Parts: sequence; C-alpha cells; structure tokens
Amino acid sequence: MSQAAKPSSMTSRQEKWFASITESMERETGKTLDEWVAIARTCPETKPAKRKAWFREHHGIGTNRASIILGKAFPETAHWAEPDDLRAKLWADPGSRAILEAVEAAVAGFPGLVSAQRKGFTAFSKEFQFASVRPVKGGGARLGLAVEPAADPRLGVPKNEGWSERLKAVLPLSAPADVDDRVKDLLKQACERS
Repeated sequence: MSQAAKPSSMTSRQEKWFASITESMERETGKTLDEWVAIARTCPETKPAKRKAWFREHHGIGTNRASIILGKAFPETAHWAEPDDLRAKLWADPGSRAILEAVEAAVAGFPGLVSAQRKGFTAFSKEFQFASVRPVKGGGARLGLAVEPAADPRLGVPKNEGWSERLKAVLPLSAPADVDDRVKDLLKQACERS
C-alpha cells in the first residue's frame, strides 16, 4: 500500500473509546493525564509490559489506561508510534510480505476500511475487526476472519492467535495466489458483518 493510500489506523469507535478513557482519567483516578505522565516517568522499569505491571501494582491503573499514559510518557516505545517500522520488522520475510500485500489488495476497495499495524499482526476493520493476517515462522501467513469455520472447508478454528476474539476462523496461506476469489469473498463477507 502506498503511503498516500493508507487508511486511518483506528475505527471511529476506537477513537471514541480512547477519547473516553482520556476524558474520564481525572474523574475516575483523581489525577489528570499529565499528572499520570509525570508519574510514569518515575517508573524504574524500562520494558512496556513491566511498566504496565508496575502501574497496576503501585497505582491500581489497568492496562488500557496504562497504555495511554505510557504512550504519552514514552512515545518512542509505543507500538503504534511507528507503524511503518513495526510493519517492516514483522513482515521482513519477502514471501510473507507478498501474502500480506495480496490480502491488502483484496480489501483495498472496501468502504470504510481501517488498516492497523499491531505488534504481531496486521488488522483490518470497518466498525469492528473483520480480518487479521500474521506471518508464520518459516514463511507464509495465517489469515483470521470474522466468519464461522464452516464457511469454507479450508478454514480452521484459531488457537492462541493474539488477535480479536471476533475472528472465528483461520486460514493458512502459503503464497499470494492463495488469496483467491473464494478468500476474497470470505473477506467481503467478514467485512459486511463488521
């Protein structure tokens, strides 16, 4: 996907959700976001997961709020801060990247498409996530879809994929040609349910 063609990385629903967390911060915690950012900068931990655990243990701050606070306190470590770098690292294998590009081409014309790079996968949403694709060790990729596994005999049940629980089916892909007309139809069905 070219830089100019990239859609937003959050759905309007996600943007509202993040805004509501930020807006309710002072009311529900007694401190403003800026006050929490100052506290975050005193955290002795250096890894994002350990910083979140520190917030929970020492301040009772849950993962979502901690992620927002830490993202502002340490923007260079926020996984969403540099989505292009994250994408380049995740999709370093040329064969896997070609599969990702085939999936991106298949969904490119979907109205309201939101594509977002996550640490372990690339997500596609409209209002809700309808598909995700992640590279697999040794080449290839796994495509998660918001359709039932019975929708196609090639689909299986996802196990420990790390993406949205809305994605009820998974399809192993070994080459870009695997993103055939039937897969494009499954992607369309999943999107229409989003």
